[in-house]
Amino acid sequence: MEHPKDFAKGLSIGIIMDGNGRWAKQRGLPRTAGHKKGAAVFQDIANYCEELGVSSVTFYAFSTENWKRPLEEVGAIMKLFAQYLIEGFDYKNRNIRIKFLGDRTALDPKLQKLMNELEEDSAAKTGMTLNIAVNYGGRPEIVRAARQLAQQVAEGTLKPEDITEEMMSDHMYTAGQKDPDFILRPSGEKRLSNFMLWQAAYAELVEMDVLWPDFTRDDLDAAITEFNKRSRRFGGI
Repeated sequence: MEHPKDFAKGLSIGIIMDGNGRWAKQRGLPRTAGHKKGAAVFQDIANYCEELGVSSVTFYAFSTENWKRPLEEVGAIMKLFAQYLIEGFDYKNRNIRIKFLGDRTALDPKLQKLMNELEEDSAAKTGMTLNIAVNYGGRPEIVRAARQLAQQVAEGTLKPEDITEEMMSDHMYTAGQKDPDFILRPSGEKRLSNFMLWQAAYAELVEMDVLWPDFTRDDLDAAITEFNKRSRRFGGI
């Protein structure tokens, strides 16, 4: 019998980690408890993706819109983020490249320093790329790319008519990476929520009716199996 591992190798996956708050509410727990459980699931699923031979996986950890949440919840998320960077990202002996997507200038300077160090220390790794989207939004990412190209036009080093889709891709946070083959959203929701809007042009969307803190390796297997059933024509026949 085929196992997802047989056809997961080389896949690029985007994951919208959704449902932490609802998971906690169902159990009469504070929302922060859901985020803590969700962070542990994130670590396990990241490890499993590496075991499966996935080429890259992008986790949507904190969006530009998430700042609207209560201050206490935002603080708890950032504390967990720092904790899992320190305790859960001990990849010095593992062949994983770590990248952070998003505008990190709004984050605590100590956190920024840690993020920079993790990226630098893992830059030469050749295995799976682990992307973590923090203070990330798909539209701001596209605006950022457009501004960078506009700056080149203003400097006279680029003509507007020479701008291509490839150039835009090269100015995204994921420059040099393969676009996602599929984007997974647990929790039963059916929207992208400003996640990888440029990169998701031809990504398959896989929704699952399971809250992120309950998400398991078997669920990822099921998502990969579902993706493998899809017929990807990229606009052709």
